[in-house]
Amino acid sequence: MIKSMTGFGRGEHSDGKRNISVEIKSVNHRYGDISVKMPRRYSFAEEKIKSTIKKTVSRGKVDVSIIVENLTEDDVTVKLNTMVAKQYIENLKELRQAFDLEGEVTLQFLAALPDVMKAVPDVEDEDEIWQAIRIPLEQAVKNLDNMRMTEGSKLSEDLLMRGELIRGFVKQIEEHAPRVSEIYAEKLRERIKELLGNHVTVPEDRVMMEAAIFADKCNITEELVRLDSHMLQLKDIIGKSHQPTGKKLDFLVQEMNRETNTIGSKANDIDITNLMLEIKSEIEKIREQVQNIE
Repeated sequence: MIKSMTGFGRGEHSDGKRNISVEIKSVNHRYGDISVKMPRRYSFAEEKIKSTIKKTVSRGKVDVSIIVENLTEDDVTVKLNTMVAKQYIENLKELRQAFDLEGEVTLQFLAALPDVMKAVPDVEDEDEIWQAIRIPLEQAVKNLDNMRMTEGSKLSEDLLMRGELIRGFVKQIEEHAPRVSEIYAEKLRERIKELLGNHVTVPEDRVMMEAAIFADKCNITEELVRLDSHMLQLKDIIGKSHQPTGKKLDFLVQEMNRETNTIGSKANDIDITNLMLEIKSEIEKIREQVQNIE
């Protein structure tokens, strides 16, 4: 089953010390690109987060947002820097004497000065933190993958429908193509009569030879067979593949366009040209859809 590159997944977990929520959203991208936004103190887990996502997501622009809400107060320690406080006091006394100022250095004033007292995050058990993040992360990845598969299923239905439409147009061209040389021969006879009049007889074998040469130049049998084969390949890739197929389908669409352009340039028939325009329209829609496939 094919997967879309567009999706969203969310996971939540609480281990009693902290609430963790993980949100992942992905959009189409030529390559795999994962960016993680989370508190700096947990950045040690970034590579593990990316590695976990890569097990499921191979292509797409993936944005990960991780929010950690601490439930306890023992995750920080307030540290007193007495050396800084001492320097403040000495400098303030010197300032007071130098300018003959009044006032006392109070505890409240001193504690409010920068770097005298600072809340410092405690050193946490990295493995414990990773295990706490891993649970909602895997939930979010699973939900993301489910959405991508659901979207992929819709894309599959649309691609298969358009593939069958194209096969129908190809069938119409195959039925009409043999008549192209006959139509040409008839037009050639009429043109000769217009130019020379009815009193001149043109050898039928000459007309048929010219029609045969024309038919050989306009022969599109091989291209039609290959184009139909590409539609069967499209169906086979969508129905059987369990691996990322976006790049493979993108290449297949290029081959479809190649055969279509060749048929359009060789056909030299208005009915076939109109059918080819319908085919090119459907191939373009397939190409647009393929851009969203992993």
